[in-house]
Amino acid sequence: MLKRRALLLAGLPLSAQASAYAGPLFDAHLHYNDDAQQPHPPADVLARMARAGVHGALVNSRPNDGTLRLVAEGGAQWVPFIRLYRNRADYSGWFADDSIRRMVLAHLAEGSPAGPFRGLGEFHLYDSANADGPTAVALMKLARERGLTVLAHVDAAAVDRLLAHAPGASMIWAHTGIAGEPVARVRELFAKHAGLRGELSYRPGLTQDRRLTPEWRALLEGHAQRFLIGSDTWVTPRWQHYEALFAEYRHWLGQLPTELAQRIAWGNAAELFGLKAARPSPQ
Repeated sequence: MLKRRALLLAGLPLSAQASAYAGPLFDAHLHYNDDAQQPHPPADVLARMARAGVHGALVNSRPNDGTLRLVAEGGAQWVPFIRLYRNRADYSGWFADDSIRRMVLAHLAEGSPAGPFRGLGEFHLYDSANADGPTAVALMKLARERGLTVLAHVDAAAVDRLLAHAPGASMIWAHTGIAGEPVARVRELFAKHAGLRGELSYRPGLTQDRRLTPEWRALLEGHAQRFLIGSDTWVTPRWQHYEALFAEYRHWLGQLPTELAQRIAWGNAAELFGLKAARPSPQ
């Protein structure tokens, strides 16, 4: 029933059922921002995740009290991250603001209801040169030293700059680029940076007519261990479409060999964050 409902919500024909991926999912890009908390309290979020077959999530929020509120409810395998934003003003200057570094250190010392924070982000850089800002450099080095993963909404040039400050650091590249970087460039960065993984929400060129494009199928099949999926609930209306977003993921994941689909849907996140095996999704 879960898969049938999800397919209907996504506008997919029921004939797609046979090929849709039916296993557990991990949401590697979940926001629970201040403006979403009243219309979507934690119970509503958990229910939407359960209906979508999402068994765990990377949680971050603006400000961080949203993450603390959501993970306190439990239910899924939460992976709490520290977002670098107290408010919208922080988006444009965090990379040179030492108060952000101090905020991060305070949160790391306090932990979360789900245990230690596991990463930093999502953060944005609208100019790749800002990857050299003093706070950006300090936080990349801190992430490597503490074994934290960063979730970065940046272009390909900024990926190179950030990881140059902390070689070997773990990074999830939000959307696998912000301007539809060519597949060849993605391959180049994967070859250069062993700790780099790509998250696939909003990724242009991934599908056409709801089928994987040949170049993306080849990239996913050749680098299945490097990809994750996410909802990117960056604005409140995205919560209304949560189940449909993951039904669409299930549709194109079903076009891959089962082992690779399982890796992208759940296994890579489970390996990265040390998660327990998920229960099979109800059918």
